[in-house]
Amino acid sequence: MPLTPQAHGSVRSSAELNERIRGLWLRAGGRLSVEQRREYEQLVTEWAEAVRTEIVQAA
Repeated sequence: MPLTPQAHGSVRSSAELNERIRGLWLRAGGRLSVEQRREYEQLVTEWAEAVRTEIVQAA
């Protein structure tokens, strides 16, 4: 399922994104197709932004 680009800053938590990343790997059986690789890269980028945001909010 392709993702649409998020506006600056994630509206999903890092935990939710982590769950989606894990689910993608499970569905793919450990081997990502080109489309799945793109989705993975988008999820990881969004996850990293969510982690940064959560750290700043906690500080």
